[in-house]
Amino acid sequence: MAKHGRDGTKELEESVKRVKSDSENNENNGGETLLCGFQTSSVLSESVREKTVFVHGKLDGQDAVVIMEKIPFGEDSLTDLFTGSRLKLEMRNDIYSTYWLRPPPHLSEIKTTVVFPATEKHVKKYQRQESFLLEESATDYESITLPYIQGQSFSVQWVYNILEKKAEAERIIYEDPDPEIGFVLLPDFKWDQKQVNNLYLIAIVHKRNIKSLRDLTLEHIPLLQNILQRGKEAILKCYNLPASKLRVYLHYQPSYYHLHIHFTKLGYEVPGCGVERAHLLADVIQNLQSDPKYYKTRTLYFPLRADDGLLSKFKEAGRL
Repeated sequence: MAKHGRDGTKELEESVKRVKSDSENNENNGGETLLCGFQTSSVLSESVREKTVFVHGKLDGQDAVVIMEKIPFGEDSLTDLFTGSRLKLEMRNDIYSTYWLRPPPHLSEIKTTVVFPATEKHVKKYQRQESFLLEESATDYESITLPYIQGQSFSVQWVYNILEKKAEAERIIYEDPDPEIGFVLLPDFKWDQKQVNNLYLIAIVHKRNIKSLRDLTLEHIPLLQNILQRGKEAILKCYNLPASKLRVYLHYQPSYYHLHIHFTKLGYEVPGCGVERAHLLADVIQNLQSDPKYYKTRTLYFPLRADDGLLSKFKEAGRL
């Protein structure tokens, strides 16, 4: 399944433009007419379950990817939905009837992300592809994965821009500025921020020398405990959502190599929350308390798409 999050590349940071529906933003960034000239080439992938579609096409003669996602129903919008919609009868049989419902404009919005101009890498990123589950030993990490990471131009400048308040400062809902155990907490782009049922936030650590789960040792426990505790407190204060309704986890492999923690509402089946890739933060802390080098030595499993460069390296090494 395609990852919807940021992939850490400089190109994606510069090209992703959030298309917002409110008139003020339309006037400021031309979003109202941005897609009028979009010419569809192909549907890269779609999900009936998640009600999303990824479309490849052209804008002004250049490649573009448009991601459209239907927004879930919100309890606070039901009154407007019932009173302001028009029904067209499709079928009636005894006590049962089905209709096509045409909601008022403000309830029929589609969350849309535009990647423009899109590179070949972006097109492949969202294309439906077969996935493979890899088994990575500590030796594999040192000899295959780490050299691959170090040899790639995975830019995380957009992360530093957030930490330095050069970008997205208004989106930060909580910050602990401590250079050792501090972090910022802000909404993930996959969350429309309209309802708590699909809450999704990201905690990004201030320390810049932790790439992923593999780098974590005993010394990082205070940092992880601080994120777990302060993050839950901030979400309770801002969204009235208790810790018992949160899923807090790390990805391995991550989509970008700067340590970050995912906070999602329990019950919201966001892509990447499955056992193949997600590691609960509470479990990570306990594992490090039991063995300070747990993630330095443990064999880890994770899925990779068919076009992933790291998958090719594992194949070349005879590990797949």
